[in-house]
Parts: sequence; C-alpha cells; structure tokens
Amino acid sequence: MPEVKPVDHDFTLWMLLSQVQTLTLNARETELMEDGTTAMQAAVLFFINSIGDATTPAEISRRLVRQPATISGLLDRMEKAGLVERVKDMPRRNWVRVKITQKGQQIYKQSLKRKSIHQIMSCLSDEEHKQLTSILVKLRTKASKVLNYKQKITFP
Repeated sequence: MPEVKPVDHDFTLWMLLSQVQTLTLNARETELMEDGTTAMQAAVLFFINSIGDATTPAEISRRLVRQPATISGLLDRMEKAGLVERVKDMPRRNWVRVKITQKGQQIYKQSLKRKSIHQIMSCLSDEEHKQLTSILVKLRTKASKVLNYKQKITFP
C-alpha cells in the first residue's frame, strides 16, 4: 500500500483525532455489548448518576454536546429498556427530570468495571495525560467558538 503524504497538517491531525475517537468508541462498545448497553447509554447513566435526581434532558444534551432531539430519542430507548424513568415534577409542567432505575444502576455499576478506556489511556504518562487534556479542552473551546455554540460545555 503506498504511503499517503500529508499535505495539510491540520487535516492530518483532525483525521488522527477522528481515528482515535472511532477506535476507542468501538473498544468501549464491544465490551458494553456484554451488558446489553451502548457507550452513549453508559455515558447518560454516568451523567445522571453524577448530577443526581435533578438531571434534565437539556442538561444531558449540554454535557454530551448532542442535539436535544438526539437525547430525547436516546432517553426514549433507555426508558423502554427500563434503564431510566422520566418524572414530571418540575416547576413547569413540560419539564421533566430523568432518574436512573434499579436496572439502570446495575448497568451503570457494571459499565464502571469495564477496562478498555483505562487500557487505552494507560499508554500515556501522567504528564502526557495532563498535556492532552489541556490541548483537547483548548481545541473544544475553539471549536465551540467557531460554531458560535451558545451552550456552556460543563464536562469535565
């Protein structure tokens, strides 16, 4: 196979970031399939567990940087699977909170035992981990400005 010569360093870096994200996600999805869940569902359970009973679909949308309609559909599927429930006891009747069910708690706890993310990240030293975190936050901040993204991204 002929070697591809990079012409644009920014595009090359963007493609590398994309490949890392795809491969890491695939590793996570593969191990979570054993529990009958997906990486996105595990992420939602993580955020609900960390935020608590005051979690709203809008807050999940902001933290995952996903469109509200995408999160709504995901929550529909998770509710049908018995992982979460929506509770309508907010000040406005059209607002809901999302709570983890007992089954969702079991899936959440099991998802924390999975090791692919730790295995992948273990190739970084503590210093490299800090540097990469700083660089990625910087890139995320710039990307949100380029998009004129109005929502504050609250994680990490």
